[in-house]
Amino acid sequence: MGSGVLAVCELQAQATTTPMVTLRQPIFNVGVKAGFNSSMFFTDEISINGKELEQAQNNYKVGYFAAVFCRFNIKKHHFIQPEFSCNITQGSVSIPLTLANSELLSDNALIKKKMTTFDIPLLYGYKFVDVHPYGMAFFVGPKVTWIWERHSTTEFSGFHQQEIKERQYPFQYSGVIGLAVNVSNIFFDFRYEIGLHNSIQAMSYNTDTTESPHNEGEIRLRQRKNILSFSVGVIF
Repeated sequence: MGSGVLAVCELQAQATTTPMVTLRQPIFNVGVKAGFNSSMFFTDEISINGKELEQAQNNYKVGYFAAVFCRFNIKKHHFIQPEFSCNITQGSVSIPLTLANSELLSDNALIKKKMTTFDIPLLYGYKFVDVHPYGMAFFVGPKVTWIWERHSTTEFSGFHQQEIKERQYPFQYSGVIGLAVNVSNIFFDFRYEIGLHNSIQAMSYNTDTTESPHNEGEIRLRQRKNILSFSVGVIF
């Protein structure tokens, strides 16, 4: 009887001290996710006829997105993860009518942007916590974005120039870095994206409806996107 009790105690002690173990990963996983993004378009330059506008303020706005992805587990703790996502991003730039800007603006200026994009990131990840059912991974990689021009708009107000239009590069490139935390097959994804180049290809306005002498100047705008995002998803 005593030996039986001792054996049960030993088994219980082993059960309480046995650590969680890494499960064998499948070669291939698929997943879906959705979430929110907070976008800000960094303005490197905004000028009219060579004169730069001062005190331009970049403002965050909230958008949303959904994505599907697949994960290739190439080594223990290492994976490659291509994704495909549809994103709605928004942001604005405000420029006050200061004394320095009074010759270039008719009022406090605002540039409001809303973009619909299709994005393909290609991420390398490393799982530095991988003990069932918990996991945590760092990832980094490039991202290609295609602008859906028909469902993207930019509004300009407060400028002397009328009917201002911008033309963006249809394909844009950025870098992504982030962290993912999972409990079983549910995961939370936090990431930061930074644009690698100027996204504005050209600027134009209606010179016929713009009063002289403001119809003679060239508008230059140089912007890069910066996006913080959070998502919740399921991986199978």
